[in-house]
Formats: sequence, structure tokens, C-alpha cells
Amino acid sequence: MARETIAAKLENRPPRYERDTIDCAALSQKCGAFVTLHENNAGEQMLRGCIGRMTSNEPLEKTVCDMALAAAFGDSRFPQLTKDEWSRCNIEISVLSPMELCADTNSIEVGVHGLYLTFRGMSGVLLPQVPVEQGWGLPEYLDYICRKAGLASGAYKDAGARLYTFTAEVFSEK
Repeated sequence: MARETIAAKLENRPPRYERDTIDCAALSQKCGAFVTLHENNAGEQMLRGCIGRMTSNEPLEKTVCDMALAAAFGDSRFPQLTKDEWSRCNIEISVLSPMELCADTNSIEVGVHGLYLTFRGMSGVLLPQVPVEQGWGLPEYLDYICRKAGLASGAYKDAGARLYTFTAEVFSEK
């Protein structure tokens, strides 16, 4: 569905979904999701866009389609996706569990838990697969979530900071 949604936008046509191949029960759940685009450049997978919602009041199928469009055409770190790039892109989808306030950072399992930090009007999120891809241990993971939120290292420890954990079902076309 994510691939067809992006392809339809690039081709200026309505999306055509094959409903008989889609598990509609799973897609009717209301949960957060992220869509990540990776572009194959000379054999190396490079980030090409990643946008998501931590929670959603919409069914998962709508959230995924909306986030696919946002990752392809609305990630401010990248220009809008072109037809030429599209053929080299791989889609990864992360379906999120509900968030839980983290009372003890020692309970965080790298590669299992994603992090969401809010403090002083700033926020940042890292999906569970990110520290594994980057080769980080827990100290680096905690440091980077602070930087991602635009905060100083260790800000997650400050009074008023809220650090949440979540898990994700992650799958891709590869």
C-alpha cells in the first residue's frame, strides 16, 4: 500500500490497491507508524526520508499511506522524491506499540525499545532499529536521543524531562 500510494502520486493518478491481498483486520487497528525510505546508491542503502506518528486515531492503513507520502514528499531534510529516485527506493515500515514512561533507563533494551523524549517544548524520537544500525550501546543511544531533541547530553535525567519507550514491528520490502 505504501509503495502504490507513492507511485500513484508520482504518476498523478489515484492509487489502485489490491484489496484481496491485504489483511484488513490488522490494518484497521489504530496505532502509530513510521515509514522510512532507503535509496540504493552504488550498493549502499542511504536514508531518503522518514516520517511517522507516535500515535494515531486513524486506522493503520491510512496512517501508513499518509506517512509514506510524507516521507517521500514532506521530509524537510530531503527534496521531494523524483520518479528517477523512486526505482531505487526500498520502503521500511515500523508499526509502534503504545508508549510507556521509562522509570529506569537500565530497563531499556537496545534494538528492542525505541525512545521518545520530551523536555522544555522540545522532542525527539529514535526507532528501535536505529541504535543497532549505528552500532550504539545504551549510553550512546541515550546521548543521541537528547541531541535529536535539540537538548544537551543527559537532558533525559533533568526534572521535567519525559523519556518514553516503545517497541515496533519492523518490516520492509527487502
